[in-house]
Amino acid sequence: MTTTITTPPLPAGRTLKLGLSRIVYETKAYFRQGDAVFFSFLFPLVMLTIFSVAFSETSFGTDADGNDVSAAAFYLPAMLAAGILLSGLQNLALDIATEKGDGTLKRLGGSPLPVVSYFIGKIGQVFVLSILQAALLIAVATLVFGVSLPTESEKWITFAWVFLLGVSTSAILGIALSAVPRTGKSASAVVIPIALVLQFISGVYLSFSMLPEWLQNVASVFPLKWMAQGMRAVFLPEGFETLEQGGTWDLPGVAIVTALWLVFGLIACRLTFRWIRKDS
Repeated sequence: MTTTITTPPLPAGRTLKLGLSRIVYETKAYFRQGDAVFFSFLFPLVMLTIFSVAFSETSFGTDADGNDVSAAAFYLPAMLAAGILLSGLQNLALDIATEKGDGTLKRLGGSPLPVVSYFIGKIGQVFVLSILQAALLIAVATLVFGVSLPTESEKWITFAWVFLLGVSTSAILGIALSAVPRTGKSASAVVIPIALVLQFISGVYLSFSMLPEWLQNVASVFPLKWMAQGMRAVFLPEGFETLEQGGTWDLPGVAIVTALWLVFGLIACRLTFRWIRKDS
């Protein structure tokens, strides 16, 4: 007769405390990786700087008062959306796939660390990185390139919910996507092209109105297009909504499509993540 010994689940407060400590650990570990910092955290800032300097003499339209919209003002919302995607989907997909490949996840699975605490650490890291990244992008756009920020409280409320929903969705999809690479070494070859293609077809580097209609329809299936559209609704003048698909910012659509991807990501995580223990 064999006896199975199981570790009792930790109290909720202890699980949360461990999760919060993991956020600090994950964030510190992230900033020790120079390549990750450049290609996910600083990359949107680099692209914003390049576009702002390269097109410094180009007007991207005018606002309600007839003032020219600069390249920095035009690309700021797109870079904010891209930053969310890179800090969430790309960062977590690469990080977790690597941890699976080098045995880190297996070792954690044999430790008392609950799965919930592990996920709190990963998702919390994404929120910390996204907040710092957004603050840096807005600060540079304002202080270096003279971009005027919105003054209406409604605009900042829109920014808050688009940002929070976008970060949550990107983080969850990153966890789900980490199951796709067969090995940690192949993770970059799988994940980075996906993130890059999404940026090009979602109105990040190219104006969305420049894309053929069929490609706009394809991009509309994915959340990045809607996150970028939500950010443009915050930072661009109202007249620019005519350039969007359907001629409107369609903020309800931003919320619905992004939320649907969040739900899809949660289901995919539940089905594909393999570190699952009864005591977690």
